[in-house]
Amino acid sequence: MIPLIERGRGDLALERIERSWTTWRVRAVEPLIRESLLRLMANDEWPETEAIGGWWNRQNNPRSTSSGHTASRWPGRCTSSGRSKWLENQPFGRHEYDALVRDVLDVPGAGPDTPLVAVSRCGVAGNLPHSAHWGPEDLVRTWQPR
Repeated sequence: MIPLIERGRGDLALERIERSWTTWRVRAVEPLIRESLLRLMANDEWPETEAIGGWWNRQNNPRSTSSGHTASRWPGRCTSSGRSKWLENQPFGRHEYDALVRDVLDVPGAGPDTPLVAVSRCGVAGNLPHSAHWGPEDLVRTWQPR
């Protein structure tokens, strides 16, 4: 970007930034989502969750953006497997849920009974049978003093 700006082509730099903004924003917010989920899951409903991490294979498919585990040492038993969808106008929907169901058994320590969770900037569509879902307000609330 800087070389474009140095050559007086700020317009091209801005175009590139705008084109890749959504991808960049999602990657930037994932660590915050994971830390917030760890704080949120430290309750009676998720007492065994001691670590939240992302998991993917070398092809980046399947991909779990928020897997809860029993031990701080990876992998431990998987206490939840989830995905995040952080778009302004698209909720977590059937497509994301079906991918999560399909991919959960590839996550180390997961099994057929592993709870499925979703994090979405604009809610969850329909009546998806996941175990839990959270939005921005839920994540921010975990950082508030008790």
